[in-house]
Amino acid sequence: MSRPTTPLRKLGVIGTALAAIVIAAGCTSNTADSDKNDSGGTDSAKAGSNDEAGETVTIGFSGPEADHGWLAAINSAALDEAEKYEDVELLAAEGTNDPSLQISQIETFINDEVDAIVLLPTDGAALTAVAIKAMEAGIPVVNVDREFSSPFAARTTILGDNYGMGVSAGTYACQLVEDNNLTNPVIAEIAGIDALPLTQDRSEGFAAALKECGEEVDNRVAAEFTVESGEAQASNLLQAAPKIDIIWNHDDDQGVGVKAAFDNANRDEFFFIGGAGSANAMRWIQDGEMEATVLYPPTQAADGIRLARLIAQNKGLSDLVQVEVPKRIVLNAPVVTKDNVEEYMPLGFES
Repeated sequence: MSRPTTPLRKLGVIGTALAAIVIAAGCTSNTADSDKNDSGGTDSAKAGSNDEAGETVTIGFSGPEADHGWLAAINSAALDEAEKYEDVELLAAEGTNDPSLQISQIETFINDEVDAIVLLPTDGAALTAVAIKAMEAGIPVVNVDREFSSPFAARTTILGDNYGMGVSAGTYACQLVEDNNLTNPVIAEIAGIDALPLTQDRSEGFAAALKECGEEVDNRVAAEFTVESGEAQASNLLQAAPKIDIIWNHDDDQGVGVKAAFDNANRDEFFFIGGAGSANAMRWIQDGEMEATVLYPPTQAADGIRLARLIAQNKGLSDLVQVEVPKRIVLNAPVVTKDNVEEYMPLGFES
């Protein structure tokens, strides 16, 4: 349910920055001018220093209600990232799962004539029309995680890679099969909500990667991204499969329940792979209670804030020959193991 609260609150630009929450990206900048064209784009950028303060820009941010550990991390990282820049003023809408309320928030941003909007929509299709309205008003929109249904609704889209998560998990499972000389391995999958495209993408990627090494999913259940459903479905899986060699659980938040089911059944004969990158999962990896987790970056909205600042200030990415911010960015889905968990621990979110 949505929280009935004042739609917007203005954040100051001072405060403690959240260390290591976004990927480091060197950039090039233009002058302080940030003239917007009619489609919400900007003119080409020239060389300079992105870290130097430019013209102050106002960015509107709207995301869903933080009713899930990953979503809470997404929202808080965006707010913390804005505080790093003295030339950014952030208007942060209260998180909501109500598309109608989120539409009204974006309309408020448009009326306030913000310089850019970062939007993680509750429903990409439902928010498409108002995002197009913003773009037509000359306000560039950075679309985060859940895509709009029209290419005209966003200046830039930044996404995690759900299919890539499945590929990473499946490729790592194949490596485990080879490294441990597993014969006829039993591979299980605990998915999220099956009706969601993101779950379908993750499962398809997992199956495709397993096929490359001649394996397939032998047992599969679907939970609902909650602790309770994770425990219930994992219990069902363990009852149906007396022997399992590898389990991939799509979501580390529901993984709290999944792990509880494993512990209650006293089952630990399998390699346990998670998904998303929670702090719980990373601590389990450190303690030897979990093999790995596949990252679904909680930095997406924070990266969106950075990109919105670049676009509003007419800047580009120095790591590219192209002088403008790309139209579409898909973040990597790395596998976190005991060998690299210390590197990724700062990105771990609490479930």
